[in-house]
Amino acid sequence: MSTPAGTPAILALTAASIPFTQHTYVHDPRAAAYGLEAAEKLGIAPERVFKTLMADVDGELVVAVVPVAARLDLKRLAAAVGGRKAEMADPAVAQRRTGYVVGGISPIGQRTAHRTVLDSSAILCEQILVSGGRRGLDVELAPDDLLAVTGGEYADIARG
Repeated sequence: MSTPAGTPAILALTAASIPFTQHTYVHDPRAAAYGLEAAEKLGIAPERVFKTLMADVDGELVVAVVPVAARLDLKRLAAAVGGRKAEMADPAVAQRRTGYVVGGISPIGQRTAHRTVLDSSAILCEQILVSGGRRGLDVELAPDDLLAVTGGEYADIARG
């Protein structure tokens, strides 16, 4: 496995001996939905491509990983982590705390470790794709391996 750009996500997966496949594509800066762009350009069903979002749950930043064609249900996320109220995190804060740029935030190898919740729909997939740490780079791995490397958990947090 080569390490293009040597992203922290790639390095973390390699260090943890987690099997993964890298997928690269040419990112279009005009694309409004990064995850849907990845699914389309890689020719992979959107149900298998997941986006990484950051939410503030009662003052704690939490990583939410949901299918690209779905929306994050903030109430369900708050309930999943034992919180009362969740709102989307400020993008600048998300970038600073993760070490990644918006559109390339990976749930893996973040600068600061955060609680991670993966939508339970991932259980239905043998392999899913998440950002590899930069726009135009996704990594494909088993959902359970994603949870192992992030210390995450499954919960029903997506809608639509």
